[in-house]
Amino acid sequence: MGPIRLFSDFDGRIGLRAFWFGSAAVALTLLALQKLAPQFTDRQTAQTIVAFAGAFALFPWAALAAKRANDRGSTPLFGILLICAIVLPEQLRSWLPFGWRPSLEAISTIAWIAAFIDLGLMPSAKDEAVAQPATAEASSG
Repeated sequence: MGPIRLFSDFDGRIGLRAFWFGSAAVALTLLALQKLAPQFTDRQTAQTIVAFAGAFALFPWAALAAKRANDRGSTPLFGILLICAIVLPEQLRSWLPFGWRPSLEAISTIAWIAAFIDLGLMPSAKDEAVAQPATAEASSG
């Protein structure tokens, strides 16, 4: 799968290596932009650029998560919702009263843990399907 399709298409499946590579590429790009933008523009413009890039990064991360969720045997919507649950509470923080902050942080943390375990650590569903018949044959014999 090419890099354009990896970051822009919600169809298909990707394994652990492609998921981690893509996630690292998006995160490193955002980090580099956060460090470089203030050096080339004034502070307000740099903040605007970084905020826009952060919002734009939702799309490639959602595409990666959708493909990885599909690879895990789940619906792509599950991956997209996990990414939204990680990122959107931070965006809502300034609009809600102070009392909501612990709840928003809890939602984001739970989504991070679920995404890390399910999308980032678990093997592909096809790998599990291949391993199960071998165990069923061993137990019946």
